[in-house]
Amino acid sequence: MNVIVSNVAALLALVPVALLPLRRAAGRDALYWGGLFLAVAGPLAWALGQQSNGWQTNLSADLWAGIAGSMAVFGIVAVISRHAWRLTPLMVPYMIVLGLFAAMFSFVPGEPLKDTMPPGWLDLHILVSMVTLAFLTVAAAAALASFLQARALKIKRPTRLSRFLPAVTDSERLFERLLIYAEVILAFGVASGLAMKRLETGSAFTFDHKSLFSVIAFVTIALLLVGRRVCGVRGQIAARVVLVAYSFVVLGFFGVKFVHQVVLAWA
Repeated sequence: MNVIVSNVAALLALVPVALLPLRRAAGRDALYWGGLFLAVAGPLAWALGQQSNGWQTNLSADLWAGIAGSMAVFGIVAVISRHAWRLTPLMVPYMIVLGLFAAMFSFVPGEPLKDTMPPGWLDLHILVSMVTLAFLTVAAAAALASFLQARALKIKRPTRLSRFLPAVTDSERLFERLLIYAEVILAFGVASGLAMKRLETGSAFTFDHKSLFSVIAFVTIALLLVGRRVCGVRGQIAARVVLVAYSFVVLGFFGVKFVHQVVLAWA
């Protein structure tokens, strides 16, 4: 029962800030910041509560950790960048969808952790992975905003959503900065993941699906960042590449566990 109540409470904490942009005079006011604080605090409290007795490896715990990290990074970015808060209609509903999946699979058991890593190394690797996911999630929201804005301008049919979202140039500048941060952190995450594989199997290049998807995402983001500097890759092409790279990361983080813990377990 406590698990059900905690899942519902964490989900409900996300709802107010998702609805606030629907106001006529929506802005970065005290009401918005209060809703955003609740949206960060609710999932974060539940995610930390699940990990209080050691790392949990089930899909639901990973999803809530990803939601909490993503909302925390989004909150920080929204404070720093005056345009980032306009990503709320994309960011928060997506978090609610992930939260629904987390609640749905909350009773699916995890897999035992291997104790071949030195003390603290596993903690560091998981933390780096969650921070990488959080930065890429916000970057993907900015890329989607850029894509939707560019499309609305192209067909000359602006919608209520496109009028609320940041301008194309603002979204592109935002996701480029976030991608740079994410790429640096992801590089460390890939390196630490390969080191863990070395300890487990004796070979650093025994790729599993998660490592493979992470490497593909790393290379894709690197090519995009170089392409933007050298070839001027912009607009919908850049946005699509960001979304593809993010898809690979999501597959590596959540897709593999979904297959192992849900599909294969129930087959």
